[in-house]
Amino acid sequence: MPRYEFRCRPCGGTFEVDRPMHAAGAPAACPRGHTDTVKLLSTVSLAGRAGGAGGAPPAAAGGCCGGGCGCG
Repeated sequence: MPRYEFRCRPCGGTFEVDRPMHAAGAPAACPRGHTDTVKLLSTVSLAGRAGGAGGAPPAAAGGCCGGGCGCG
């Protein structure tokens, strides 16, 4: 389930809320009970290791000058 970060305007604190994507824009009260909050923009975090098993870097995806067009 996605986690969304909010900031409370009255107290300035930030907090996180786990909720389904269809409820992402719903209001959220801060843990201190204030209701004047705003949802923050945040980056996506993916769990796991990059490159798969063994930590090897992924193969080149191709594209011009990436080995896929024959020029590189």
